[in-house]
Amino acid sequence: MSIVALADGQQSSVTLDVLHDVAARNNIRIASKADEEAYLLVLQSADMTAAHVNNLPDYIDPRLEPVPTIGGREYWKPKNNSHNAWSHQANIVAEKPKSDVLKGRKVIMKDNMSVYGLPHTCGTFPQFVSKDGKYPVATIDAPITKRLLEAGATIAGTSTCENYSLTPMSYTSANGPVHNPWLHDYNTGGSTSGGACLLALGNARAAGVPGLDEAGEDVDLAMGGDQAGSIRLPSSYCGVYGLKPTHGLVPYTGIAGLHPMIDYTGPMARKVEDIAALLTVVAGYDGLDSRMTPESPLREHVVDYAKQLAAADNPGKGLKVGIITESLSSPGTQTEVAETVRSAALKHFEASGATVSEVSVPMHLLGPAIWTAATRAHLAGLAIGGRIPDVLSHSIPHLSLRWPPDQEMYDLLTVANPAVINIIFCETFLKEKFGPEVQAKAHRHVLELRAAYDKVFEEFDVLITPTTPTVALPHPDLRSQAEGGSSVMDKIKLAVGSTNNTCPFNATGHPALNVPCGWAPARNGVGMLPVGMQVIGKRWDDIGVIKAAKAFELGGGGLGPWPGSTKA
Repeated sequence: MSIVALADGQQSSVTLDVLHDVAARNNIRIASKADEEAYLLVLQSADMTAAHVNNLPDYIDPRLEPVPTIGGREYWKPKNNSHNAWSHQANIVAEKPKSDVLKGRKVIMKDNMSVYGLPHTCGTFPQFVSKDGKYPVATIDAPITKRLLEAGATIAGTSTCENYSLTPMSYTSANGPVHNPWLHDYNTGGSTSGGACLLALGNARAAGVPGLDEAGEDVDLAMGGDQAGSIRLPSSYCGVYGLKPTHGLVPYTGIAGLHPMIDYTGPMARKVEDIAALLTVVAGYDGLDSRMTPESPLREHVVDYAKQLAAADNPGKGLKVGIITESLSSPGTQTEVAETVRSAALKHFEASGATVSEVSVPMHLLGPAIWTAATRAHLAGLAIGGRIPDVLSHSIPHLSLRWPPDQEMYDLLTVANPAVINIIFCETFLKEKFGPEVQAKAHRHVLELRAAYDKVFEEFDVLITPTTPTVALPHPDLRSQAEGGSSVMDKIKLAVGSTNNTCPFNATGHPALNVPCGWAPARNGVGMLPVGMQVIGKRWDDIGVIKAAKAFELGGGGLGPWPGSTKA
């Protein structure tokens, strides 16, 4: 590797002590005086070069400049927010939208997404995302924000997201727990907890669910993020649609990520037609996101999902549907959930003209372990510490993430979200014990896992699993442990196994859509909660997944009427 210039050692703060400390941390002792002098000079040169670039004014790509809007970018904390679904409310409309595809539709953005002028919280405490202890205000519009505004949408604000987006539950946000509209004090699922809640509020109100007067406004559409199931789990628990698109179909630029291999953003809605409309607007190459590949379509080549769905008169005719046998009996699966998904798929897909059968995919059971090993050794530095991926990308300029971790982070986060501390410990341990070998091997097994699903797709058009193993669970007791609240292990156990049917497809890149399919009893018998069915498609066949969901609906499938609640 070349060196651009040699430093004037007299002007450098890098000393021999610094050099020897660096060497010692790499288990090296420099014995030769000549070697010592040479390596000191080149280290001083690296310091000089990095300092020079660090002192340059920042550069923001013009493609991330904010969309001009009517009346600026005012925001406020909503007066009514009993379910904690709102982070910040707004009413942002483009001055000159390029189309009216989403005119008048209220869209909520997950609070890890850049919306110029609005605070960017990432669901955590302000001192962990900025140097001044205040939530940073976004200085850019993420490409998906820009595309939504240009399509005539109204950005209604940002929704509560979970702490660093690192949990499938909804109790960890610094904003407080997000409650399920169908049963208060129950999870909405995470990490797109607020978005799912604000969508489900509309359905719950229409169904006559009591106790929603102080919940505030609901929304028409939502954008979520998904690294293990964080769009699909909340959608399942709340009874709405939520799509994790094919990896690289929708740009992730301007969104706080966890790991580039498993980062996704996608649409959430109450109707499958709205999923298609949103995807049409936000999909396509942005020229900035390293997650996008030569397979990713240019904007002008994006499928018009909404038009294709509307033109599908009989999407169930000839459709071949496979229910993954292993998904129905994974550890912790609630019998009523598995049976609801299985019976609904058989009944309603067949009623639409499809054929349905079970199919064994043995590697599906190994998928969660592969997903874990492929990412866990680098997740903390990327997700919490803001380490830049090793390929060119445009980082979020207004976030300044605290790293390395310290005692304050532990003290706050072990109470709020123990998963964050677990991720930090795992990265240190796995790197030291295994080095890069396990992650490299896991990446090869990701390709094997993808091939296993692709082999089954030679016979079937879509695959089916329960989205979640159970219906929504109650929140843990959020009092301190001294006051009798839930322990760290109590909180961790709530999430164990919850993403076993969803996270494999984050690794393999296949599109997967939660489709509401019925109800099952809550754990303590106080009422009924939504059940979600996951529809998985071939990579880049997102339209096939959407059409399959419509076929299920035309066959009589769906969430169905609210069964009511016995909760006082």
